[in-house]
Amino acid sequence: MEQRHTLHIVDGSSRARAEQAHLGFDIGHHCEVYADVDELIAAAPDRGVVIACDEEGRGSVAQVLRRLAYAGLWLPVVATSSDPRPGRVVAAIKAGALDYLRLPLQVERLAETVVRIAEEAEAYGIARRKMIDARNRLATLSPREREVLDWLAEGRSNKMIARELAISPRTVEIHRANMMSKLGAHHAAEAVRLRIEAHLDGAQAIFA
Repeated sequence: MEQRHTLHIVDGSSRARAEQAHLGFDIGHHCEVYADVDELIAAAPDRGVVIACDEEGRGSVAQVLRRLAYAGLWLPVVATSSDPRPGRVVAAIKAGALDYLRLPLQVERLAETVVRIAEEAEAYGIARRKMIDARNRLATLSPREREVLDWLAEGRSNKMIARELAISPRTVEIHRANMMSKLGAHHAAEAVRLRIEAHLDGAQAIFA
């Protein structure tokens, strides 16, 4: 028998919440419903999978992810929408959503997604905390320091970065030293690793 999980359904539509909860119960899971992310945070669950609506007027998965991170709740999040447009899907995945499902939910797709993501929940929590920490560190950089880091991640030397930015190698060294100090990095590889952990580059999305 498959393990029973808790689905935390966040949707501004009471009808949609009821339909998704009914489907979740049908496939053997426990479901809790919330009108918005504030209700979810108030409940402060420590386990389960969040199924969050990502539609204008009914909820934003990016906001759910931001609020959960701020509250220190590291739950895996799946976005849902009746019209999963490419731009919105990519934005959700970049924000940290682990999947994006089309509404109305399909039994087999939901069942597979919940089992897969629940198995990865612990690893997700660790990775999510690293991503938020890395993004917070990168946010302290000036635009020029960020440019230096971006070129550094491309494998450019100080002289090559100086040519790309039309500044002197000495100025690059100064920006690089400031960047490393702000990031708390002891060497270039550590700074580049933080940039990778922040997941700020493009992300691929799967349409369902």
